[in-house]
Amino acid sequence: MRGAIVAMTADGIIGVAGKLPWHHSADLKRFKRRTLGATVIMGRRTWLSIGGRPLPGRRNVVISRSDVRGADCYRSIAVALASCTGDVWFIGGAQLYGEAIDYCDLIDVTWVPDRVAAADATRFPEIDWTQWQAGERVPLADDPRLCYQIFRRRIGRGQESAAETVSG
Repeated sequence: MRGAIVAMTADGIIGVAGKLPWHHSADLKRFKRRTLGATVIMGRRTWLSIGGRPLPGRRNVVISRSDVRGADCYRSIAVALASCTGDVWFIGGAQLYGEAIDYCDLIDVTWVPDRVAAADATRFPEIDWTQWQAGERVPLADDPRLCYQIFRRRIGRGQESAAETVSG
């Protein structure tokens, strides 16, 4: 399985000034549960935003033109994916999501209720949502203000991908 995992507002904001503009522990716990034991692939700026250190219990891969310490570094997503086994999660930022979406079987979104008004807000990239079958929005047990929703890639007209079953 290859997926993108992201928390965003209803209007698609995923960050401000290189950081998450909110702190929801239920979202962070869910992110950890979903990604443990998998490979996480991120861009260099996301790597720096998490402190330039690996997320424990996961293989950390950074896509960058320059090497970084503490993670496997590749110049392209295709080359990085060729080195991966098992589940892979793309974890940001916006530029990486935009390039990675064609490799994804699913998009796992946590919808946050926050309103963010910032000129330098970063948004999830525009994608063709008609290529995706939306699952239902499910409130997080730990914080019902947050909902997660799984979007599965459609293979053909009206058909969902054969991506493995995913639970929150």
